Amino acid sequence: MVKESDSKIISGTMTWGKWGMNLSLKEMQDLIEYNLELGINSFDHADIYGGHTTETEFGNAFQISSIQREKITLITKCGIQYPSDLRPIKIKHYDYSAKHIRFSVENSLRNLKTEYIDVFLLHRPSPLMNSNEIGSIISDLINEGKIKEFGVSNFTKSQIELLRASTNIKYNQIECSATNTDPLTNGILDYCQLKKINVMAWSPLGSYFKVLDEKKDRIKSVLEKLCEKYSCQEDQLLLAWLIKHPAKINPVIGTTKKKRLLSSVKAKFINLEITDWFSILEASWGKRIP
Repeated sequence: MVKESDSKIISGTMTWGKWGMNLSLKEMQDLIEYNLELGINSFDHADIYGGHTTETEFGNAFQISSIQREKITLITKCGIQYPSDLRPIKIKHYDYSAKHIRFSVENSLRNLKTEYIDVFLLHRPSPLMNSNEIGSIISDLINEGKIKEFGVSNFTKSQIELLRASTNIKYNQIECSATNTDPLTNGILDYCQLKKINVMAWSPLGSYFKVLDEKKDRIKSVLEKLCEKYSCQEDQLLLAWLIKHPAKINPVIGTTKKKRLLSSVKAKFINLEITDWFSILEASWGKRIP
């Protein structure tokens, strides 16, 4: 399971390698160790990151670190068949056959230089999912000690229910932020709380620092006032806004910048007043809360 840490933050590795900063072995080792210094002990992977290369690079970097395996949580995902140099696939598609799930888990174990994966997720739902086949192979892999806990990513309530008929779902990683508030109203966060499913949020800052539009302008106007009130930065407020939700959302932070990581872990100390929380939501929606 995701271990308790001094932060609620999960460190996302998607941009550590070829899909982003292309960190060297030593730079990756240093970043892993810095995360641990901050209390961030969970690392989010997917087999496809870096065109199927980032898991291996991370594993090599972790191997030369002085960190004990039990001190960290390794999360990884499978299912997306993504064309790359290492996998000359003709078309992007999803594969949740028992054969491919087993291959993916055992490949990730080799890549990450570990005997077990703490949290194994199906990356995105597929219309061809066979819940019984998935449930059976996940049960086998858990019994073999190759994965500790199982979950999904980007799944709806009905898709989770389908899988729950054959296996236990402990996690759902979804897109959620002040600029993407759909999970607050489409029932998925309610459902996860009801079923005691842990929630991770990818892209927790949303489009705020990426897109210039009216929504950002509205939110920025609110955040500027709140930054002064809470003596903090905009990114910290956006994370604090997520963390306040009763679903106990764990943001997955994709940065490799130490300054931003340090800023992120401080977000848990910001306890937004309820009216301030709703002022951010109102700004996102561009209208009074109904």
